[in-house]
Amino acid sequence: MSVLVRAASLAASIASLSLLLAGRVPVQAQGQAPAAAPAVEPLKFHHVHLNSVDPEAAAAYYPRPFAKTATRTTFNGGPAVKTGHIYILFNKVATAPTNELTGPQTSVWHFGWNTPNSREYNANFRKMGLTIAQMWNGSDADARLVDLSGDVPTAPGGGFPTQEQVLELRAKGVTVDPAKVPGGFGYLRGPDGVMIENAQSGNEERFNHVHMYHEHPNCAMNWYVTHLGAKMPARNGAPAPMPALENCQTKLYAPPTWPSFAKTGFVRDPAGGVNFDDISILIRPWPGGGLVSTRGKLVDHWALSTADLTATVTRLKGEGVKFLEEIHPWGNSRAAMIEGPDRIAIEIVEVK
Repeated sequence: MSVLVRAASLAASIASLSLLLAGRVPVQAQGQAPAAAPAVEPLKFHHVHLNSVDPEAAAAYYPRPFAKTATRTTFNGGPAVKTGHIYILFNKVATAPTNELTGPQTSVWHFGWNTPNSREYNANFRKMGLTIAQMWNGSDADARLVDLSGDVPTAPGGGFPTQEQVLELRAKGVTVDPAKVPGGFGYLRGPDGVMIENAQSGNEERFNHVHMYHEHPNCAMNWYVTHLGAKMPARNGAPAPMPALENCQTKLYAPPTWPSFAKTGFVRDPAGGVNFDDISILIRPWPGGGLVSTRGKLVDHWALSTADLTATVTRLKGEGVKFLEEIHPWGNSRAAMIEGPDRIAIEIVEVK
């Protein structure tokens, strides 16, 4: 895939994107009132569902790194983890499910916790013998693997450095003092190879996000808002923008930056995200598309709850949303399965 990196074009595109996300580019004719969005019943984030060869061992894992908020429990008769108001559930499978290292990429990248001090958490992970998923701090022969994003010097003016900036910072002898620089984010490689983020933010440990890949982040945000009632988060104190209703396809991607799991770098922008309650669905771009279905892979799907499944299913069918599974019994309740952007499977469960 090709990535356009001409500075002038990139700056113009990012400026246009910023205006769009800030709601300053109209999507209706001048003087025409915007159409009222149809009401979407409240949908709440409910669970992440993983495939695992050993659900008992997988459920026992999460209380180790996140002891303050993750508790092993049971759900629908099987081992599970409860963290805050959401669950991590498991399907038992005979063979190891594929992840991004062992099979084609799905739209789910990882999920994770906010932690008050990611460096302290990372140090504790190593003391416990947990596996850290390290990242490259550059693409050149002198690049090395690091545990945390805070271990990589920031680019001039802030942000993640391009390879040119990595070399420039290294030539100037710029280093990071871990006693002064926050850890930022890092990752665990958990049971069955699942990736779990440790992201420094706030003063409390809490499960807070699922991180997605979408070829066209603005189109994906629009879909989540339109069909599932997700909320666009406010940006830099400004009111929450409306998603791009037209021409949402990504025309230009930013150059790769570091740290990155791939030594060739990571395309981070244009990015985006939506919220369901206090859980974020964060989005990074996937240039070129080709993401495969999540069904049967390590992260099989994530789920939302509704108080009236019949009504929600009727509405979604009327909106032309694709169904993977019709309404069926789900423990003592009912559930159905839909497919969202880039083949993400989303379960809708009924919680009265």
